[in-house]
Amino acid sequence: MNYIILDLEWDGSYYPKIGGFINQILQIGAVKLNDNFDVVDTFDCIIKSSFSKRVSKRFTELTGITKEDMLSGIPMKNAFSAYNEWVGDDAVTMTWSNSDIYTVLDNEKKLLDGIRLKIDKYLDLQKYIQGEMRILGIEYNSQISLLNAATALGVEVDESTLHNAKADSMVCAKLLKKFYDKERFERLILDTSDPDFFARYTYKPHYITNIDDVEIDKSQLIFYCPFCGSQLKNTKKWKPRFGGFKTVMSCDDCKKEFNANVKFRKMFDSVKVRRNLSERLPKD
Repeated sequence: MNYIILDLEWDGSYYPKIGGFINQILQIGAVKLNDNFDVVDTFDCIIKSSFSKRVSKRFTELTGITKEDMLSGIPMKNAFSAYNEWVGDDAVTMTWSNSDIYTVLDNEKKLLDGIRLKIDKYLDLQKYIQGEMRILGIEYNSQISLLNAATALGVEVDESTLHNAKADSMVCAKLLKKFYDKERFERLILDTSDPDFFARYTYKPHYITNIDDVEIDKSQLIFYCPFCGSQLKNTKKWKPRFGGFKTVMSCDDCKKEFNANVKFRKMFDSVKVRRNLSERLPKD
């Protein structure tokens, strides 16, 4: 089995055809690893924009890729085809966080016709490395950057080369080789042939705005008095408010009134609930 660490660099540009901005992929960098996680091959390709003749100043500062570099690149469909041939079969593809997957899907949808980047099995390397860091007692409350992970784990990095797709892939390879655990690693491998895999990435979470929607767990509309524990009673109907719902509730035992707010955010396969209860103070 081959292991591929893929990294993409993209630049946000206004695309007249869709009347909006798109993060267009302008570089593909990757390394191929053997079963010992030694680098056996590399892939590096600069892509010519499908619609723009410039790159942003920020993109050049981050990646070192100039407008001239981009204009001398190859068309995206050719780059994707070359990459797909290079990947081969029976490979696990890894990226640092799943943001690259979102960008790939968006580019395939808006810029390409029937050509897909070959990703058969997938693993979020950022998620795996952060799991290994927690085992070592290193906690981060949010997703960690590649540089911060390498620094925290004692992996040498040439910061001047970061944000170059191939260079970032090489840093990822060092982290994986140093902190590989077979059981924990294989547990995170996903099969992209699962119909839900790409559907999950293209799904747009949204707030449920109909109080009678079957997705709403009605038990989440029940609140209890924070003073005595009695179930509160609605004194007003639930009304829409900022993507959620609000009402006024009262406690018969404490003779107090409360503002109750609840939001239901529909995810691909779950509903996240946010609730808030605050006492209504008497008016002077």
